[in-house]
Amino acid sequence: MTLPFTMSRRGWTMLAVLVPLLLLFAWVALRSGPLAPINVTVTQVEERNVSPAMFGIGTVEARYTQKVGPTAAGRVTMVAVDVGDTVVAGQLLAQIDPIDLDQRIDAAAGGTARSAALEQAAIAQIADANARVVLTRSVLARTEHLKRGGWVTDAMVDQRRQELAAAQAGLAAAQANRSAAAMDRGRLGSERAALVEQRANLRLVAPHAGLVVRRTAEPGTTVVAGQAVIEIIDPAQLWINVRFDQTQSAGLATGQAVRIALRSRPDAPLTGTIERVEPMADALTEEVLAKARFAITGNLPSIGELAEVTVALPAQPKTLAIPNAAVHRIDGHVGVWVIRDGDLVFAPVKLGAEDFGGWVQVLGGLSKGERIVLHSAKALSANSRFSIVDALP
Repeated sequence: MTLPFTMSRRGWTMLAVLVPLLLLFAWVALRSGPLAPINVTVTQVEERNVSPAMFGIGTVEARYTQKVGPTAAGRVTMVAVDVGDTVVAGQLLAQIDPIDLDQRIDAAAGGTARSAALEQAAIAQIADANARVVLTRSVLARTEHLKRGGWVTDAMVDQRRQELAAAQAGLAAAQANRSAAAMDRGRLGSERAALVEQRANLRLVAPHAGLVVRRTAEPGTTVVAGQAVIEIIDPAQLWINVRFDQTQSAGLATGQAVRIALRSRPDAPLTGTIERVEPMADALTEEVLAKARFAITGNLPSIGELAEVTVALPAQPKTLAIPNAAVHRIDGHVGVWVIRDGDLVFAPVKLGAEDFGGWVQVLGGLSKGERIVLHSAKALSANSRFSIVDALP
């Protein structure tokens, strides 16, 4: 009779232990576990003056880059400069093996001299043929005169006429030989000039003064026509290829002043101007492209170095504004988390200009005084439980 009573008391004991543990587990889960409310900080939609600014990320580029290479395929025999060297206009950079160009130039020169000699021979033949024509024409005239007196026969006259025609044909042949020799001399001269120019192009020289930034071939390397061996930039002509968000690019124009912060010197910002706004935007990234020119003293930044570019725009009249930290993009929609009747609601908004302090104009979607989430400890959803705190750790 004591066994059921003993088992019952043991069960009550176990229950007395498990219930507090379950309650403790539930309390921990709701307070600090995955079911715990998300800590958020809030702010209000307010009216204020916004001095807009555009922010963009870009890379340092050379405005002018000269890629020096041969106009014909060949093997690099010598490279006279290295990366970082400063060169002047006309300085030898590299040499390409001419292979048989020198022999072909000599052969063309010999052919030109031979054509000149043939032309002189043709000139002499023309002089001889002219003399024969004059002589045969004179003989024909005397023969015709004698024929009229009855002293010679018609056969004699015909023979003299045939001799004159033969002399005239010889003159025409000599003149044709001279023309052919002159054209051949001109052709060979042009070929030799082309070979000399091709030979000169194998001697790679700097087109202008600048800085060597790339050396793409070493001695012994075979390069093709048009392949760059040395790349030179003008260090005085640097600019930044900047990308601005299309939604914030209204008012971007040539000549606007910019503030540039290079990654290598964030505490020493530079000043510059918008040199050009590209007519073609990037449809994939939804960005507007621009070129920002700047001047720098001292060490040059690396080509390709990242830079942050800020463009200040004229101040706007007082309007609704929120911190840009409160703006989120969810499922392709731009909006903010608004606290309405104690619940979280994602409200799409239409934004305007943004200023240096991080405030952005609200053109639609919110009302003055509405509470919005500024920061949250985790990503939010419409069903998230939240707890408002003064600051997040």
